[in-house]
Amino acid sequence: MSAMALPEEPVPPAVPSCPLPGKICDVVRDERPGSCCGMAMAGFRTSKYQLPEWHRRNARVYNRAYTVGEESERDLAESKHLTRHAAACAQRAQEYSKTTLAQRLQDIHFWRVELQKEVMELDAETNLLAAQKLRLERTLDATEVPYGVVTDNLQCRERRQPPDLVIDEVERQLLKEADLIRNIRDLLKRTIIQATNQIRSNRIQKEFCELDWSDKVETYHIDDKCVTYNNDSTNIQFHPSSVKFEENASTPKTWAQFSHDNIYSAEQEKLASVQLRSLINNIIHDVSEDLRMQRAAVNEAFDNHCRELDDAKLRLEQHLAKILKDIGDEEANIVALKKAIRDKETHLKVAQTRLYDRSFRPNIELCKDEPQFRLVSEVEELTVFLEALKRKLMESEQCLKNLEETRMKLEKEIAVKANSIFIDREKCMTFRIRYPVDLEVASYKQ
Repeated sequence: MSAMALPEEPVPPAVPSCPLPGKICDVVRDERPGSCCGMAMAGFRTSKYQLPEWHRRNARVYNRAYTVGEESERDLAESKHLTRHAAACAQRAQEYSKTTLAQRLQDIHFWRVELQKEVMELDAETNLLAAQKLRLERTLDATEVPYGVVTDNLQCRERRQPPDLVIDEVERQLLKEADLIRNIRDLLKRTIIQATNQIRSNRIQKEFCELDWSDKVETYHIDDKCVTYNNDSTNIQFHPSSVKFEENASTPKTWAQFSHDNIYSAEQEKLASVQLRSLINNIIHDVSEDLRMQRAAVNEAFDNHCRELDDAKLRLEQHLAKILKDIGDEEANIVALKKAIRDKETHLKVAQTRLYDRSFRPNIELCKDEPQFRLVSEVEELTVFLEALKRKLMESEQCLKNLEETRMKLEKEIAVKANSIFIDREKCMTFRIRYPVDLEVASYKQ
C-alpha cells in the first residue's frame, strides 16, 4: 500500500522582536597607571570594576536575557508544533498500522479458509481412494478362488487316459483363463501399489497444507492480538530489538505464492487421485467382465466336450452291443461248425469202415463195383467238406478272436470316455460352481 500523505501542521504565529533601547555610554578610559579597566581577569580580581565596564556588562546581560527569551519563546512554539505534529503523525501511523493489520488479517483469513478447505477435500479424497484400494485388495483376494479352480481343472484333466489326453478346446480355454487371471492379478497388484503411492502423496501434501494452515492460524491470533493493542493497553512495553527485518523473512509476494503453491499442489494431487479412482472403477469392471466372458467360454467348451464324449461313448456302447451280439452268433456258429465236423467225421468213419470191411472180400469178389465207387466218392466228398468245415472253423475262431479283441478295445475306450466324462463333468464342472459370479460384486463384500 502507498503511504498516506500526512496533513501539514499549522505554522505557529511569529512573535515580533522588540529590541531594547540600547544606549551606549562612552566612558572615558582612565589612563592612570596601574589601572585594570577593560581587561579580562583570570582568577580573582582584586581591583574594582570601572563604570564603563559596568555599563557594558549590563548591556551584555540585557542582550543575553533578551536573546534567551526569544529562543525560549521560539523553542516553546516549536515544541508545541512538534508535539501536535508528532501526536497527529503517531495517531495516523497507529491507525494506518491498525488498518494494514486488519487487511493482513483478511488476507490470512482468506488463505486459512482456502487451506482448510483443501485439507478437508484432500482428506475426503484420500478416504475415497483408500476405499477404492480396499476394493482392489478384495478383488485380488477374490481371484484366488478362480485361479485355484482353473489350476485344479488343469491338474484333474492331466489324469485323463490316452487317447483322450489331448490338447482340446477345453484345455486351450483353461490355459487362456489361467493366463487371464495371472494378468488380472498382476494388474491389480500394480494398481494397488499405484493407489498406495497416491495415498501417500495425498497425505504428504495434506500435511504440508496443514502445516501452512497451522502457521496461518497462529499468525492470525498474533495479528488479531496486535490489532487490539492501543495506548491504554496494560501489556505493552518497549522492545527496541524488534525494530528490524529478519534475514529469512518472506515478502508478501513469496508469502502468497507459498500458500498458492501448496493449494495448487493439493489440487494436482486431488485431481490425480480422482483420475486414479475412475481408473480403478474401470479396471475392476473390465477385469470382472473379461473373467466372466472367459468363464462362460470355458463352461461352453466343457459342455460341448462333454456332449462329444457322451456321443462317442454312446456310439462305442452301441458298437459294443453289436460286437457282443456278433460274438454270441460267432460262438454259436463255432459250436455248429464243430458239431457239423463231428457229424461229417462220423459219416466219414462209416464210409471208411465200409471201404475197409469190403477190402476183405475174397478173390474175385474184390470187385470195383458201383458201391465201391460210391463209397470212394463219398469219402472224397466228406474229406473235402471236413477240410472246408475245419478251415471255416479256424476262420470263425479267428473272427471270434478279433471280435473279442474289438470288444476289449471298445470296453477300454468306453472306460476311457467314462473316465474323461467323470473328470470333466463330475470333477471340473462341479468344482467350477465355486467360481465367483462377479469380481465387481465381490469387491464390495466385507
